[in-house]
Amino acid sequence: MSKLSPSLKGLINAPFARPGPTPAPRNIEAVYTKIADEARERKYGEKPWLALSAAATFTLNSPSSLGPLLTLASSRWPSSSSSSSSPSPSSSSSPSSSALLEPAEFIREIGLKCISFNGIPRTINTLNFFRAHLSSAHPQLSSHLSTTPTRQTTPSNISAVHARGRQLWESIYTPLDAKLEAKLAEAHPDLPVHILGSHYGPLLSDPPSEKNGLDSKVGRSLTSVVAIACLRAQTGVGPQVLSHVFGLRKAVEQGAHLHEFAAAGQSGGEGSKKGEKERRSEEAEGIERLASDEGCEWILRSVDAISEAMAAAAAAAAQDGNMNEGGFASPMRKRESKL
Repeated sequence: MSKLSPSLKGLINAPFARPGPTPAPRNIEAVYTKIADEARERKYGEKPWLALSAAATFTLNSPSSLGPLLTLASSRWPSSSSSSSSPSPSSSSSPSSSALLEPAEFIREIGLKCISFNGIPRTINTLNFFRAHLSSAHPQLSSHLSTTPTRQTTPSNISAVHARGRQLWESIYTPLDAKLEAKLAEAHPDLPVHILGSHYGPLLSDPPSEKNGLDSKVGRSLTSVVAIACLRAQTGVGPQVLSHVFGLRKAVEQGAHLHEFAAAGQSGGEGSKKGEKERRSEEAEGIERLASDEGCEWILRSVDAISEAMAAAAAAAAQDGNMNEGGFASPMRKRESKL
């Protein structure tokens, strides 16, 4: 294969094209902490703030910000009796590897679902960086991350996957689901086919099996939070943000959050079951508060705060030159476009 010319390589990596990831803002930990503190004060639960923060971070292409996010999340992640049946890595690192496992898997699941809103490349690059970060910073944890795929479609499960996607689609867009599908088909006959068959079925709806018994599923309600966060962060898609705000409300109206949190806390002994049931009830109530006008405004403003921090970091990096693979500014002479 012929080599690329220096001028072509230079143009591909020209700073004005922003070829690299957004660097982690110096204050990103403070931004995440403020969002997490507000979530606790408003009693929204611990998962919603992590879901929106991770989704916004994937959208804004800042893989190096996921390390601080995971460290913060591990200190606040709700304990789960179900995790006691999963492998427990050594706790010699700080924070402990066992405390990091569930939020790390949760972040990976969110990154996967971001494909439906951001496209594949950013998720590939960010998940790859996140995996490398875990191997470097938490080597004992990395060996316990799931390696078993759960979303393969086969002749035996394709009908179930399709039904799952159709159920999620109707749940989000009812009573306009059929009308919306018809409108999409007018734009292109394969548009709703691809959206339902490639995204809502195998990706956005959670597969029935759990990973190592861990509490890493995103769930119906938080999938709407992920959608809102991604779309708000990418900008220019207000109608879709509105649709998924309604989608979050419909999840609560339909009682999806009650089923999700009840089903997730059924393992363990009687004592642990009682404590887990109480915690799950509090989390379900938090989703109900999150779906209110005040809660949805908080989601949007939280994403805006992350976006503002990322924009400032990207602007600062652009002044210094291009950004390297780790998402940090590296000195590089600016090139001018001659096109």
